[in-house]
Amino acid sequence: MEKTTGFSLSSGVSVWNALVFEIVMIFGLVYTVYGTGVDPKKGNVGIVAPIAIGYVVGANILVGGAFDGASMNPAASFGPAVVNWSWTHHWLYWVGPFIGAAIAANMYDNIFIGDDGQEPLSSSDYQGKQFFSLC
Repeated sequence: MEKTTGFSLSSGVSVWNALVFEIVMIFGLVYTVYGTGVDPKKGNVGIVAPIAIGYVVGANILVGGAFDGASMNPAASFGPAVVNWSWTHHWLYWVGPFIGAAIAANMYDNIFIGDDGQEPLSSSDYQGKQFFSLC
């Protein structure tokens, strides 16, 4: 009998279905992070970012947890796999998040943030600030 971890496929779920689940879940998560916490055009959105990100993670766990464990993070599935030495279909918990995150980041960066001619801030922009004094 093979050991299973919290991140294993349910019966009836193919490897390709689980891969698509992981891609879609991490896409939604990274897209939410960009939309609420990273986008420089949005300014300070305050408490909305952590609440929105938390809701997306919770929804992903509720929806995808029953099918493939809803890893959304290669490190979260790597630890239990090492402890139980169970590597069945483990690759999809690495490939799915990398594909989904890359698609979300590229899409948001190219469509919404774009190149508007603004330069990123440098350490000289923060002269006099205590936490950048070592730069």
